Amino acid sequence: MRYWKAFLVIPARMGSRVHWQGRAGLAAGKQRLAGLGAAWSLRDCVAPCEQSCSQGPMCIIFFKFDPRPVSKNAYRLILAANRDEFYHRPSKLADFWGNNNEVLSGLDMEEGKEGGTWLGISTRGKLAALTNYLQPRQDRDARGRGELVTHFLTTDMDSLSYLKKVSAEGHLYNGFNLIAADLSTEKGDVVCYYGNRGEPEPVVLAPGGSIPCSFFQLRDGGTYGLSNALLETPWRKLCFGKQLFLEAVERSQELPKDALIAQLLHVLNNDEAQLPDPAIEDQGREYVQPFLSKYAAVCVRCPGYGTRTNTVILVDADGHVTFTERSMLDKDPSCWETSTHEFKLQS
Repeated sequence: MRYWKAFLVIPARMGSRVHWQGRAGLAAGKQRLAGLGAAWSLRDCVAPCEQSCSQGPMCIIFFKFDPRPVSKNAYRLILAANRDEFYHRPSKLADFWGNNNEVLSGLDMEEGKEGGTWLGISTRGKLAALTNYLQPRQDRDARGRGELVTHFLTTDMDSLSYLKKVSAEGHLYNGFNLIAADLSTEKGDVVCYYGNRGEPEPVVLAPGGSIPCSFFQLRDGGTYGLSNALLETPWRKLCFGKQLFLEAVERSQELPKDALIAQLLHVLNNDEAQLPDPAIEDQGREYVQPFLSKYAAVCVRCPGYGTRTNTVILVDADGHVTFTERSMLDKDPSCWETSTHEFKLQS
């Protein structure tokens, strides 16, 4: 098992033509923004972000899986995900925890939600990822959705059985989407999905079939995208990000691993708003209008809220896992830490 990290001060907007380096650059950037006057103001972004407090994280996930890759150089799983959250919400960076330190994930430390997570993988081959479902109103008494991931990562239940159990309790939570997978070098990989605002039963995902996004013609066998609607709902930012993801995946066998990870991180930091998007507007109704232009991008960036964690997970044909996390430090969008963990699946 190997682990290393790097501390970097890098541009907050990797996908943008405007690059501000470090704290001094950030101050200069703020001066530039102040000079824009009515065209853009901090208040325009802060107010919508405050409104979204009850909505929770607005994350995005792209993944491709092939349990039996033809080439030895191909990956069984390539996953790239963003966690969008308030910068002040306390959380732990990804590390091993649980019995025998077998689970690798970040952890939510918000009071009353401690121990939940949004994405994780275990040495036993259990993987889970969560996004919230965009809905105008939230039930403040609902259970914390992060526990759905941690419970699966620590259970002995298989992914489909677990999601069937979750589906029977789905009414106890605000809207969510949950990916659960069993990765086994010997038995083959199984990836399942359940959303409590969709069909009543979970589904087993096919490596060779997903619903194509209507905005792009994609060669997307076994490739899926998930944001804050049901799986593969063709939000423009999801389809746009999925196209960028596929372009990186198509080169995955020829690129060195570090170069592939860097390209996937670049995809996750694209902040080009994909508008207009009637699908988001129809789902979010009047709630989403004030902040639509800020949230209609793969990478969300607002003062005090936005994309604060990028994660890339690679699993090769032999079950070797590379887990890379890029996390914002000190609530500062100009300062990030990148860490990588590597281990071999035990299953």
